Amino acid sequence: MNFDFDAEPLFSWYVVLLAVSGIAMVVLGAINLGGVKLGWRILNIVAGIAFVGYAYYLGFVFEGGEYRIFFQAFILPVVLIANSVKALAERSNATAPQPVPVPNAPQYNPTARQHQAAPYPPAAPYQQPHQQAAPQHQAQPYQPAAPYQQAAPYQPAAPYQQAQPQGPQQG
Repeated sequence: MNFDFDAEPLFSWYVVLLAVSGIAMVVLGAINLGGVKLGWRILNIVAGIAFVGYAYYLGFVFEGGEYRIFFQAFILPVVLIANSVKALAERSNATAPQPVPVPNAPQYNPTARQHQAAPYPPAAPYQQPHQQAAPQHQAQPYQPAAPYQQAAPYQPAAPYQQAQPQGPQQG
């Protein structure tokens, strides 16, 4: 393992930041947060895999010598992650779809009086029909139910007999 924060802190932090930003880009590309186009998601995944691969190479395979520090490793993840966050924020702030207007339909006006917009004349007021007063029932005192009575024993039904056809009847 090539991590030595005391001897080579720049190199060690570079490898750690490559791995962290690569993993973040792969995760943001792999999950669909909504609003991020497929091309940006693929770019997130490809760049993230490249960053994680280079971090693995530098951290575990590299045996010393010359290595390159790509400044894009600090800029590209910020741009791609900011694009994902922006798309997520736009999706959450998106307004609900507006209803499609129907031609010749009356428009709703909450301040208008409902009776004025009716296309038919108001009905005559409802009159109660004359009814006789219902007789008042007097409360009956509580009477317990009849005691339990045992039912008759089970008896099987008579065997099935097919009816015999009969000829025409003479009248």
